[in-house]
Amino acid sequence: MLNILSLGTDYSRWKLNLFEILLLSIALGIDCLVVSFSQGLIFNQNRFKNSLALALTMGLFQGLMPVFGYFGAGLVSSYVEKFSSFLVFIIFFILGAKFIKEAFEEKEDTICCIGLKCLISMGIATSIDALAAGVSLKLSNTELIIPALVIGLASFIMSICGFWFGNCFKKFPSRVLEISGGVILIGLAIKALI
Repeated sequence: MLNILSLGTDYSRWKLNLFEILLLSIALGIDCLVVSFSQGLIFNQNRFKNSLALALTMGLFQGLMPVFGYFGAGLVSSYVEKFSSFLVFIIFFILGAKFIKEAFEEKEDTICCIGLKCLISMGIATSIDALAAGVSLKLSNTELIIPALVIGLASFIMSICGFWFGNCFKKFPSRVLEISGGVILIGLAIKALI
């Protein structure tokens, strides 16, 4: 019995190493990459400003959510965790449907900037998993500062890369690009439920 208790004590001292933190950061940043790719498909003007605004939002939300999860381990996260897939589904589905709907509306030839509401919605939707990651960091006795910074930085970089990679496909008609961006977001919504 003593061996089992000591094993439990040893296990509770397990911490994520830097390599594991990097893997976690990349996994959490995948949604940022895909969402940013969908945004990069549709923007015709102010691309640098939009890519930076999007990447900063993604990095900020992804870096802050583990902090909330870490300190709220069990309270907030257990409540949100039950509904996290539905929250992500709703946000991404609405954004995707909005993109597809707007593809068929008459508008100017250029799309100038990403709105604040849209940025915040995407930031929240992509960072709900990071909240759960913060709980995992707490339970594994891993210190918070390095993982939160690495997660935020990785999400920032992946978001920038996704946006500019999506921007490379500008030769396609804008309606096709907007529909594609919407389909990608709806795909993420469905992935959240599965």
